[in-house]
Amino acid sequence: MSQSTMKKNIAILRGGDSSEIIISIKSAAVVFDHIDTNIYRPFIVHIKANKWLLIEGENEYPINKDDFSCDVNGEKIIFDGAFMAIHGTPGEDGKLQAYFDLLDIPYTCSGTFEASLTFNKGMCNALLKQFNIPSAKAILINKGDAIDTLKYETQLSLPCFVKPNRAGSSFGISKVKNSSEWNKAIENAFIHDDQVIIESFVDGTEVTCGIIENGEEIIALPLTEIVTENDFFDYEAKYEGKSQEITPARVSASEKEQVQTISKRIYRLLKLSGMVRMDYIIEQGKAYLIEINTVPGLSEESIIPQQAKEYGISMTELFGMAINNMFSND
Repeated sequence: MSQSTMKKNIAILRGGDSSEIIISIKSAAVVFDHIDTNIYRPFIVHIKANKWLLIEGENEYPINKDDFSCDVNGEKIIFDGAFMAIHGTPGEDGKLQAYFDLLDIPYTCSGTFEASLTFNKGMCNALLKQFNIPSAKAILINKGDAIDTLKYETQLSLPCFVKPNRAGSSFGISKVKNSSEWNKAIENAFIHDDQVIIESFVDGTEVTCGIIENGEEIIALPLTEIVTENDFFDYEAKYEGKSQEITPARVSASEKEQVQTISKRIYRLLKLSGMVRMDYIIEQGKAYLIEINTVPGLSEESIIPQQAKEYGISMTELFGMAINNMFSND
């Protein structure tokens, strides 16, 4: 087989050092199952702390971090690109991207700076407010800061949300409805991050918009509406069937256009890459940004695959777009 017709080796990265590892393993399995094996040779690479392993069935092979290669039964596997399926650190916060940049290996998600910025919800939303993109009022507190719940209530009023500033999948989020709930909520959030964001409650319809690149075109996928049985879209609602995810969302044409337009604007403004999901609350016809996910879930129950299907894109086509863009942007 000539070099030009050889299949490209794609490392599908899973694992990570956050509470989202279970979701990451599911996402990687879905990518592995649907990637076009006529063009690509996929490998599962599990990354957790200093243990980097290529997984083939029951077998594990250590990754050589000097050049991101792997020896499998005498064959040296050199990876042409990395498909990012690590949610949370070190995949969604930019750390791994810096490593791949040093080795000149392309990847399917946003770069180091962009990932680091969007992973920091408070800083990202504060920056986007300068560009007239609305989000909830917020207060950022660091571990060790004096806790002043009276100030939070005065500035934001109840109810409000307390959440880790840099975590995903709704881990560590609480809705504070009365003064007695502050301490437990803040403690819970600090388990997942040493920065906590307290946000005012925006009362409306929760929707989410997936953005993908297809060559030069930026596509805003159909919106998904989140209707949760719980008090808000928490982990149980997201992954254990305690919510309805309705695609397309039951919103007006103007609200849909507003969210899709803002999402594409943010994507261009922050110079994001790959598949991105942006979450909003629509209150009285106005969309408020909640957060940006630069490595969204790709498991069977995840939102981006649902939206792509509604748009008419298969899983294989979706992952093919991500890989094509990775190589064309390289």
